[in-house]
Amino acid sequence: MSAALPDEFWRGVEQFNQREFYACHDTLEALWMEAAEPEKKFYQGILQVAVALYHLSNQNWRGAVILMGEGMNRLRGYQPTYADIDIESFLTQTVQLFNTLQQTGPDQVTIVMQQLGLPSVQTGSVENRSSNVSVGENDPNLESTHLAFPTLQMST
Repeated sequence: MSAALPDEFWRGVEQFNQREFYACHDTLEALWMEAAEPEKKFYQGILQVAVALYHLSNQNWRGAVILMGEGMNRLRGYQPTYADIDIESFLTQTVQLFNTLQQTGPDQVTIVMQQLGLPSVQTGSVENRSSNVSVGENDPNLESTHLAFPTLQMST
C-alpha cells in the first residue's frame, strides 16, 4: 500500500522535527479533515502521536498515554510501510515509549522526560534513527529500560 503524500504532510514532518508538535497537529489535521481513506486514518494516527508528545512535553501523562494509544491503533494497518514511511519501525518505537509511560505512571513523567528529552521525526536513512536511551538511571524506583523515541523515516 503506498500513496504520494502532499507537501503539507512533509511540512508536518518538518514541524515535528522542530518539536512544534501543536503546529504539526494543525497541519496534519487540515489534511485529515479533507482526506479520503486510506490517507485519512493515516494522517489522524500520526497527528495523534504528535499531540501525545505535545502533552508529554507539558507533563500531561494522561493525555499523552490516551492519544499515543489511539494513534498507534490507527496506524497498525499501514505496516510495514506506507507512502515510503517505515510505519513498522515507528510503531515499535512508539509502543516502547507507551509501555514505559504506563509502567512509570503519571508521578514519574518529569523524570522520564529528563532522561529522554523530546523526540524528533527523521526522514532519511536508518542511520539517522534516535539512539536508545536508558530510563531509570537516575531513579532507583524506575526499572531500567532501553527506549528509543518514535521517528518517522523513509523506508529503505
